[in-house]
Amino acid sequence: MSAFGTLLRRPAGAAGVVLVLAAALAAVFAPWLAPYDPLAVDLARKLAPPSAAHWLGTDSTGRDVLSRLLWGARPSLAVGLLAVSIGGIGGVALGVTSAMARGLWEQLAMRSMDGLAAIPLLIWAIAIVGIVGVGPVRLGPLTFPNEAKIVLLIGVLYMPPLARVAYGGALLEARADYVQARRLQGASGLSIMLGDVLPNCLSPVVVQATLLVAVGIVVEASLSFVGLGVEPPFPSWGGMLADARRVIFSGEWWTYVFPGLAISLTVIGFNLLGDALRDTLDPRKVSAAGKVVT
Repeated sequence: MSAFGTLLRRPAGAAGVVLVLAAALAAVFAPWLAPYDPLAVDLARKLAPPSAAHWLGTDSTGRDVLSRLLWGARPSLAVGLLAVSIGGIGGVALGVTSAMARGLWEQLAMRSMDGLAAIPLLIWAIAIVGIVGVGPVRLGPLTFPNEAKIVLLIGVLYMPPLARVAYGGALLEARADYVQARRLQGASGLSIMLGDVLPNCLSPVVVQATLLVAVGIVVEASLSFVGLGVEPPFPSWGGMLADARRVIFSGEWWTYVFPGLAISLTVIGFNLLGDALRDTLDPRKVSAAGKVVT
């Protein structure tokens, strides 16, 4: 059975796929699924409870919660996925080349990653975004919005954990007998690294990257919650929670319950998916027949 089929046979894997797919569909099809303009203010309907007109109610300015929830999936998933892509490319490159080159480059690269990982990711994010500000940054003819800065920042901060995972796997592969045989055959170091070592150490990297997407969603929501993420009035799950603080004790539960559920379920979905991928791709749990064993 294929890895994907094995993944779906696991209850945790199937649940993770459903939750992640639901969040992805909400983000992609938000313009068609949202019943209202997420920025449209209607003070006559402010703080209206869930009803047939507004399925998830309205917020303190009369904006439809469901519409903002659907559109808010976009920055959360974009930050998580794009940051993991940046961190994965940089981290895997550093980890694999360090394991293959060894020597001075190995020490410089890995010690740099250790130093970067010494400070928690959220502290780095708040400090740097707070220093550079939340406005757009201009570099010549290019203008980078605040979301692009967050993606780049989190992507760089994702490099240490992904580099360590890739480094550990590549180090084991570099010592394997088949790599020594390839060297005796006259294969170049670059050919061995890209053709043999890299493909065989990607499985743990994929698992770690899946789990880091969930971390990125939480970081983006946290930055938006404190005003350093997606700029109002554009919707984000963290920003919706921040707006709901004003009415948290007055009974308008729908303003904070639904954004909180969106964050929680999406993060749980990626965590379940990552755990199931780890079990599915772990060669120690797969028999020679390709079936998962206990």
